[in-house]
Parts: sequence; C-alpha cells; structure tokens
Amino acid sequence: MMTRQTPLFLAALLAAPAFAASNDRDMRRATVQIHFVASAPDYAQPWQPGRQEGGTGSGVVIEGRRILTNGHVVANAAYLSVRKSGDVKKYPARVAFVGHDGETAVITVDDESFFEGTTAAKFGGLPSQRDKVSVYGYPIGGADLSVTEGIVSRVGVTVYAHSARALLALQTDAAINPGNSGGPVFQAGRLIGIAFQHSAGAQNIGYVVPMPIIERFLKDIRDGRYDGIPDLGIWWQGTENDGLRKSLSLPADNSGVLVTKVAYGASAWDALKEGDALTMIDGVKIGQDGTIPFRDDERIDFSNLISRRQVGETVDAVVMREGRQRVVKIPMRPSADLVPGPRYDAKPSYFIVGGLVFMPLSDELIAARGAGFRVRSLSADGAPAPERTEVVVLSHVLAHDFNRGYHSWSMAPVTRVNGRPIGKLTDLVAAFQAPVAGRHEIELEHYSGRAENKGSRIVLDAETAAKVLPAILARYGVPFDRSGDLKKP
Repeated sequence: MMTRQTPLFLAALLAAPAFAASNDRDMRRATVQIHFVASAPDYAQPWQPGRQEGGTGSGVVIEGRRILTNGHVVANAAYLSVRKSGDVKKYPARVAFVGHDGETAVITVDDESFFEGTTAAKFGGLPSQRDKVSVYGYPIGGADLSVTEGIVSRVGVTVYAHSARALLALQTDAAINPGNSGGPVFQAGRLIGIAFQHSAGAQNIGYVVPMPIIERFLKDIRDGRYDGIPDLGIWWQGTENDGLRKSLSLPADNSGVLVTKVAYGASAWDALKEGDALTMIDGVKIGQDGTIPFRDDERIDFSNLISRRQVGETVDAVVMREGRQRVVKIPMRPSADLVPGPRYDAKPSYFIVGGLVFMPLSDELIAARGAGFRVRSLSADGAPAPERTEVVVLSHVLAHDFNRGYHSWSMAPVTRVNGRPIGKLTDLVAAFQAPVAGRHEIELEHYSGRAENKGSRIVLDAETAAKVLPAILARYGVPFDRSGDLKKP
C-alpha cells in the first residue's frame, strides 16, 4: 500500500508549483492599470469646472471583455486609459456603468486587441476570518504590477468613504495603498473582491468590496442601467433597556429595534412608522442592537438585508405596532436624503438673483464654503419630508452696490421667498417669478454660520435686481444666472 501511495504523493508535490504558477499567471493577466484625468465640480463657484487632476488606479478583467474597478477611480473622469501587465501601450477606455454607492464600476475598451493575452477572473465567494488573500494592483512606488498578501481579519458592515454608505466589506492586513484602488483581491486563484480604501492613521487595515456587493452591481446593470443600492431610510435606536422593551410589547428574545424617524420617499415611507419596533426582515430576526446572525458566531448590521436587494424588489418585515404584531411589505427604493451625500459625475445646481447665489445644501457645498454646526446637523440627521425634500441655502453673495449690506452672508437656509415656502430649489425659482409689491422678500432660518444672519430677512427691489444682474454676472465671469438643469420660464 505504501509503495502505491508514495508516487501519488510525490506527483502532488511536483504539481503544486506548476498549479500555483498557472494561477499567478492568470491573476496577472486579469489585472490592469487605469490612468485617469478627472475634473470635479467647483462648488464654491458652481458655474465653472474644477481643477483638472490625474492619477492611477487598478482594475480586473471580467467576463464579457469588461474591466471591473472602483467608482472613485472613474469619478468625474474626463479621460481614461488602461494598460495591461507587461505592456507599455495605453488604450483609451470609457465608463460603461458606475455605482458610486457601492464603489463599483465597469469600464470598457473599444479596441478589442487590448483583451488579447488577458484572462477574465473567475469569481469566488465570501471568505472567512483568517483566510489568506492576495492583492494585485499598481500602487504608488513603481510602474510594475505589485502583489501583496495577508489574511481576512474581519467581515462586516463598514462605511464606504466614497459614498458614505454602510455596506458589507472585507477587512484585511494585506497592504492596500493609493493606486491599488479597484485592483483584484484573490483567494486560491479566484476573485473575492476589489480593494477600495485603507484606514488612515492605522496600521495594516485595508478594505475590500466583497463579491456579494459586486455581483449585486453586475445583476443591477443587466438591463442597461444602474438603479442603485436600496436603503431602508429610517433612524432607529436599540432596545436593550427592559422598560423600553416592555413599553413596546417586545418579546423576551432580545429582538427588535425602535424606529425613531422615517425619511419621505425612502423604502420605509408608507410602510414603517415612528414608534414601530422592527423585529424581523425576510424571516431574519433583528437583535436589540440592530445586528443579525451572519455565519457561525458572527453578527453584522441588519442593513445588509436591504443592501443586498435590488431596487423594485419587495421585502417582508415584522413590526410591533401599538402592542400588536404586524407584517408589512417594504418596496425597495434608492436612498432618500434631505442633504445628499457625496455626488459625482454631475454638475451642481445654482440660481442667482441680484448677485445672491442660491444652491441646494450638499456635503460638497459644506466642504467648499463651510457652515455652522446647525447647518451641518441637517446633513447628518435631517430627513426629507413631503414639504421639504431639499435644503436651499443662500450660498454666498456676489458683491455689488445693489446688494450692499448682504456681502458677507453665506450658508443661510431659505424658508420662504415672496411668501411661498421653499422645499426645493425649483420652488425658489418659481417664487422669484412673483414679486410682492415690486419687491423680492427672502426669509432665512434663524441660524447660520455667521451671527449677523440670525433672524434675517433680505428685501430686494425686483426690477432693479433684474437690471443689474447682467453687470454682476459679467463682473464675476458667470456665463448664466442658473445651472443648465433649471429651465427659464
């Protein structure tokens, strides 16, 4: 028996290096370098493009002669090109689909000769803790392909910096550096994710977009468009306290979270209510801390039950409402935010009257112009309502004799114009078409980034505002009084 087994054992040993070499060759042939030139919008001066910047990222060839990479690698891209491992030629590329919320994108190369000699990556599954992984890509420090190795240290829901969405991610100690973004991460020769961010200020903490997020994205785009990752659109709190649980009639199984706010237009709107205790989604029990069973003894945030679904699908949820258990159906919709998170590949909206620049509040605008803590709180905790789906602010003032006295005002939320409530920017545009007694009266909320704005009201002569506007626009090099998405009446 021993003599028969020994040759097989030796053959296995001899075959292992050849198998490993074949795997490495395929993984190298699947990995590409991406060069990009991008121009992000200038939210401080929304009528002009931002500064042009360039950089590199990585990508992986997948089935269908497509290249998978990160959303942030192609964000606001003006020009893309790709290069194969071992090649010096760069091929022009273009974005086919991008899902910024899940840090995923597919780009393509029209010159099919690019794909000669490449190998499409074979998909793997979701690895476990301590599984060994290899990161392929083109990080800073050289032009050649780099390979680093490490283990999976954690699998859980993590905030994606690019989109501010909390989604499933892999944490690894394998080195992930600038330039690795979008590059493939392999386990035993199969793709288990793409690198997308690392933890600043910490050692050996990198993150990988896992296959469930990637496969959800690829399924989403099969119909030729990207609908996005659904979001429940609720605020909630845990129910560890016994008194709280008793008041909600929750069972003694440590399940359920309290719904404290529901965003208008979100998935949960018309399905869940403030005061509901959400105990189960799709038959999975939600713990009192908002986690669900995952694998073995692992638990992850219950939002993963929603983010794995497609827009248009429906989930079943169980709630305790007014002491009674109810089953509700929740249609999956994209996220609905009063103040949208990071936005890409889109120009900012603005409208100018008498040198006053009005814009919807956004994270980019706050970053560009600054804001007081109360305005910032709208970005963090504000929820859209039927009467207010955007926060319209007086961004800043283009100084002129006509608007003297208001020159330093900025980042003040607008509540009413000419007596009309303002729930979105188009409301403001319409309101300025109807002056009151020949005047424009603009009411602002009783807080802003500057003391002199508190309890403020702006009054402008409507006829003069229209007359001086061309001169103001010319002085500041503004081509139009509004962004292209706002049509003139």
